[in-house]
Amino acid sequence: MKTVAASAVLALLAISLCEGKSRHCTLRVHTEANANGGPVFTAQIVVSGKPVSVEKIPAISEQDVVAFQVYPAADGTHGVLLQLNEHGRLALDSLSIERRGSSLFIFVNGRPLTELQIDRRVSDGKIYIASGLTTNDIELMKKDWRLLGPRKK
Repeated sequence: MKTVAASAVLALLAISLCEGKSRHCTLRVHTEANANGGPVFTAQIVVSGKPVSVEKIPAISEQDVVAFQVYPAADGTHGVLLQLNEHGRLALDSLSIERRGSSLFIFVNGRPLTELQIDRRVSDGKIYIASGLTTNDIELMKKDWRLLGPRKK
């Protein structure tokens, strides 16, 4: 009995050590939800002064991003092009087909950043955020993901 308890404690310790590295930057992409979905599955946020229902579970998160490219925005902030991994690419492709006509809400580091209208299929695994990112956001992204740039010949 003691060996079973000891091996269970050892297994829990091994799992806690193998959790993976912590992230510096958080990214959440939530889809628009049915307002009648209930509080278990949906959350209410305010966008441009009107309440909107979003799904509580994000369709895409920072774990789905592998690289990014930074662009200067006209308002002095930064925009980025996010390159997703295979899981993120499939999630974006699926929701761009199933949720056409609805909206995506992008949150970076806990704050709402932008709303994107789904108007076509997106199968390349890239999300473009036009503006709203601070220099601090970009520095945190650099700690988690590689920068995309011109390819060397």
